[in-house]
Parts: sequence; C-alpha cells; structure tokens
Amino acid sequence: MVQLSILDLVFINEGDGPTIALSNSVRVAKAAEDLGYHRIWVAEHHNFPAIASAATSVVIGHLAGHTKSIRIGAGGIMLPNHSPLVIAEQFGTLESLYPGRIDLGLGRAPGTDQLTLRALRRDPMSSQHFPEDVKELLSYFEDDHNQLQVHAIPGTGTHVPVWILGSSLFGAQLAAMLGLPYAFASHFAPGALLEAISIYRKQFRPSKYLDKPYVMVGVNVIAANTDKEANFLFTSSQQSFTRILRNRRGTFPPPIEDIETYWSPEEKQIASQMLSYSVVGSKETVKAGITKVLDETKADELMTVTSVFDTDAKIRSLEILAGIEV
Repeated sequence: MVQLSILDLVFINEGDGPTIALSNSVRVAKAAEDLGYHRIWVAEHHNFPAIASAATSVVIGHLAGHTKSIRIGAGGIMLPNHSPLVIAEQFGTLESLYPGRIDLGLGRAPGTDQLTLRALRRDPMSSQHFPEDVKELLSYFEDDHNQLQVHAIPGTGTHVPVWILGSSLFGAQLAAMLGLPYAFASHFAPGALLEAISIYRKQFRPSKYLDKPYVMVGVNVIAANTDKEANFLFTSSQQSFTRILRNRRGTFPPPIEDIETYWSPEEKQIASQMLSYSVVGSKETVKAGITKVLDETKADELMTVTSVFDTDAKIRSLEILAGIEV
C-alpha cells in the first residue's frame, strides 16, 4: 500500500478572504485525518492573491492545533527566503508543541516574483547557498554535543524530519547526497520527473536520516461521482493556470461549463502540459490514473493536490480517493 498524503494550497476563493480559506483548510485537515491520510502539507507562496499560506509555520501550527494525529508540515519552506536558524526555531517550536507530527520540506526557489523577493529583504543570490543552508539547518536539529556556538531553542534535539523538494535535477542530486527523502513537484512541473527520481535513486547515499531512497510524487487528483462532474470541477485549476500564463493572477475561480471557450489553443497546450500529472474522474477513472502514475514512478508516497472551489466537493474527492486501494 502506498501512503496517500495531501498538499493543501489554502486557496482563497473568489468572493472569500483569507479567514474563510484558513477555515476551509481546517475542515480539510480534519476530514483527511478521519479518512486516514498520512500527512497534510502547506506551501510558502508570497504575493499570490489566491493562496493564504505565506506565513507557513503559523498555518501549520493552526492545522496541528485542530487535529490530533495526522502529520502536518511544509511542502515547502523556501529556504533562501529565511535564515536557517529562524526556520529551525520555528519548526523546533512546532515539534515541541506537537511531538512526532511535524515535517519540514525545503525548496530552493523563492516561491514568488523578483520584486517580492526584494521585499522579503533577501539576497537574490541566496539560492546559490542552498546546500550549505540545508546542512546548517540540519545541524540545529541535532542533539547538543556542544559543537555549535549557536543553538536553536526550541530546536536542538528535536530531529524534525527534513525533506528536499524539487522540480529539477538539482534537488534530486542534493537529496541523494544528503540521504534525505525527496518530493517532486510534478503536480505543476512534471517535465523532469522521471529523470530526477532516477538520479535520486541511483545516487542515494544511506544516512542517519534514511537508509534507502524514499520518493514522494505530486499529483493533482479530483475525484467525483462521475467523470463529467470531476472534469467540471477541474476547470477551476485550468483557469488558474491559464491566468498565470496571462500574468493575471487573482483569487481562485469557480468552475465553468466550457473551458474551451476560456483558453486559446496555445494556452491550452501549455497549461495542459503543466497539469499533465492530473488524475480526474470517477472512482474507476481515478484508480486507473493513480495506478498508471505508480507504474511509471514506483513512488513510495503520493502527495495529492485537490484544487476544488467547493470545500464539500473537495472533501468528497478525498473520500473517494481514500476508498481506492493503491
């Protein structure tokens, strides 16, 4: 059995605000826990009108406080935006509050545009130090052997599980070198997926963190009672990706009856390629699609992304997926 987990983008729907978006995410987290999902992650994005998880560690604490057992984590924290010590303190605090439930996924991208990156007061070249920053962060979670002059408090001795996230070959090589679990963002950037996980598995070095490779693959999953209903729900994501191509970002749109009248042939081609790791349909259709993804990737865990405007429909999708043996 492959572990099923969730990446919740904490979407702000058209007509709503962040308060409702965060409340919806609590509903999703509680439902996911009841349905037996392994973990739920939220991601750091800045200056995105549709995403309410910019203060990622705060959202993680909120979700953890409203659940009891499901793992909660970052998928991910964009480490070049932060001091490794500050992230170690934040996640050391979360682990101290919710022992054994906190994950920390680390990404190298800024998670935003260049103008916002400057507003974050970070050096645009800081991503070049990502490997060193990851190693520094890992050291703050170790037991105190008096080897460090600076300690993360809380943080020291918490051993928060750290993942490397990626959408290119760089993250795969780093995760392999450090012996860390690897998560690929194929739910929006699938191009290098198979090559990246092949490199990760071939180059993996066993470590004190992990004795063998562990791969998580991102997949958009929208399940409904019928294929027609699921494809209707999927038009929200299709519109959202088309808006990115048009540089017209906004809040998350409701579904529409005919997506073909919304996008141009060129937009359809590009957006569909970005969304190619999507499984949309009835229970039978979704089972076949998930089986195909697992056959291709041999993933140890699926990080499912269910971008649906209506929260009831999102929870129904999670129910259907949870009832499929994969």
